[in-house]
Amino acid sequence: MGMTISTMSYAEAACLALREAMSADPTVIALGEDLGRGGVFGQYRGLREEFGPDRIIDTPISESNIMGSAVGMALAGIRPVVEMRVIDFALCAMDEIVNQAAKNRYMFGGQGRVPLVARMPIGIWSASAAQHSQSLEAWFAHMPGLVVVAPATPADNYGLLKSSMTSGDPIIYMEHKELWGLQGEVDTAVEVPIGKGKKLAQGNDLTIVTWSRGVGVCQQALADGAFGALKPDIIDLRSIWPWDKEMVFESAARTGRLLVVHEAVQVAGFGAEVAAATAEATGCRVKRLGAPRIPVGYAQILENESRLSVEKVVTATNSLFKG
Repeated sequence: MGMTISTMSYAEAACLALREAMSADPTVIALGEDLGRGGVFGQYRGLREEFGPDRIIDTPISESNIMGSAVGMALAGIRPVVEMRVIDFALCAMDEIVNQAAKNRYMFGGQGRVPLVARMPIGIWSASAAQHSQSLEAWFAHMPGLVVVAPATPADNYGLLKSSMTSGDPIIYMEHKELWGLQGEVDTAVEVPIGKGKKLAQGNDLTIVTWSRGVGVCQQALADGAFGALKPDIIDLRSIWPWDKEMVFESAARTGRLLVVHEAVQVAGFGAEVAAATAEATGCRVKRLGAPRIPVGYAQILENESRLSVEKVVTATNSLFKG
C-alpha cells in the first residue's frame, strides 16, 4: 500500500478530493464562474484540463442561474459541486437554495433528492470590505433541509468535501477565504464524517467551541501560553448542522464553563444556539465571542474590529472566571 499522508494546502486538499470524486463517479461535475482557470483561489487547478469543459463548467455571472441549474441537475441524477466564489455572492441564489434545494425532499415525500455541494467561502478577506467578508453560517443552519459544514484544516477540507459529495443531501460547504494557503498533513485514508467534532486540546477548566478560522486563533492562544494556568478543552465543531452535541455537552458538563468563538457577527450567530443548547443540557456558565454588529470595514483598523484575535479570546475566557 502506498503512502496516504502528504503535506498540502487547504486549496490543494479540496482539489484532490474533487479530483478523486470525479475520477470515481462520472456523475460528479462542477459548475461556476472562473473554474476553467482553476477558480479564484486555485481550488479547481488542473481539473478542466483533466476532465474537460463538460464536467468543469464555466458559467455566466448569474448565481441564481448557476444554483437553479445545479438543483435541476441534482434532481435528474447528476451530483453537482456548485461554486459561488464567495458566500456574499450566494445571496443572489437564496431562493434556489432555501425554497428549492432545501425543501424538495420533504415536499415531495422523498421522491426527489438534491445531492449538491454548494461551496461558499466565508469570512473576512483582507481589504475586501463589507460585501466580500461575511460569515453567514447561521442563516443556513436555520433552514431545515440543509447540511452546513465548515472545515478549518487541509485534512478536514479533504475529508469533509469527500463526505459531502456522497451525502445525498444539499450541503452548504463553507471554506474560509483566508485559509486557502494553509499547509497541513492530509491522510487520504482517514474518513471525516459529517456531524462529528474534533477535540484539539484536553483540559478541565473550560470548554472552547469554535470552527473555521476561529480554530487557528484558539490554537495560537494555547501555543502562546495565553491561557496561563488554565487548561481548556478546545473543540473544532467542523459541522455546523448537524453539530456534535454529544462531544460539546460532555465537555461542558465536566468543565462547567463554555466559550463559543466565531468570526461571524455575535448577534444571532450560531454560537448563540450552541451556548443556549449547552446551557439547557448542562447548566454550564456560557460566554460568546463574535464580531460586533457592524459591516466589515475596508480600512485595516476597522477590519480588525471584526477580526478574531488571541487577545479577544483571552479576554472572553477570563470573563468566565469573574464574579
